Amino acid sequence: MTDSAVDWSKLVIGMLGGDKREQEIARRAGATGADVRAYGFPWPEQGIPGVKHIADVAAVLAGARFALFPIPGIAANGALFAPAATSPIIPDRAMLSGMAKRAHIILGWADKNLKAHCEALSIKLHEYEWDRSLMLQRTPAIIEGLLKIVIENTAVTIHNAQACVVGQGTIGAVLARYLVTLGAHTHVAARNAEQRAAAYVAGATPHLLHELPQLAPQLDLLFSTVPTRVVGEDVLSRLKKSAFIADLAAPPGGVDFDAAKRLGLTAIWARGLGSRAPVTVGASQWGGIRERIEKILQEEP
Repeated sequence: MTDSAVDWSKLVIGMLGGDKREQEIARRAGATGADVRAYGFPWPEQGIPGVKHIADVAAVLAGARFALFPIPGIAANGALFAPAATSPIIPDRAMLSGMAKRAHIILGWADKNLKAHCEALSIKLHEYEWDRSLMLQRTPAIIEGLLKIVIENTAVTIHNAQACVVGQGTIGAVLARYLVTLGAHTHVAARNAEQRAAAYVAGATPHLLHELPQLAPQLDLLFSTVPTRVVGEDVLSRLKKSAFIADLAAPPGGVDFDAAKRLGLTAIWARGLGSRAPVTVGASQWGGIRERIEKILQEEP
């Protein structure tokens, strides 16, 4: 099948969860002529042309060949990122069983329960949290959203502050470069020697992860980008009370928020920062999603 042979009008696309980025994705999906149904993200008063707003999550997925779930990771209770939903949206086997044969779910990443349900129902999962090109396109909006949060929650400038980025994946590496450019004394803690070397070349001071407790007392800003507990009480207890902590990682996150609260520290789990520029980010996400759908349809008999 070629791109021109993709008949969007025959596709049912169900969208569950998300934020204003999903509005733009829905708008672009609806413009293809597909039957698009949505619930769980903020719904504009004027509606979205070509998109049906349905509050019944099972009805959203009924007969859908493709389901689009949001990028932010699934919470510990299995719920999708859906701040606008009246109750948690937890994809279970009964809900997913109504999808069409040879169905596909495109999302940030899936937990073990969703993976088990999809395997039992022969639904194929496509996780794009790890799609580096898509992540890079979203990163400027994420960093801008983070800077806004930092400015609103601190009494010091980023310039001349002692800042540490834990992890040097796509977001961590870009964040470190931004901080260096803004004049922060930037530290990077990472397991990977090549990542530490790249951080050094970018103007940051590299550290091993186990050096975090020793580094902590001098920090004003601490950012975790690792979805594994790396900032525990051994680090948090040594921070200044004025220090600001932000966790940018997907669930389960990298910061022990219970310990931070107990210690009286300001710590924020900064999820959904891509919503800072929803039109820009939604457009880039839809570009990747559309390519993936077209590729799936091309490769299937």
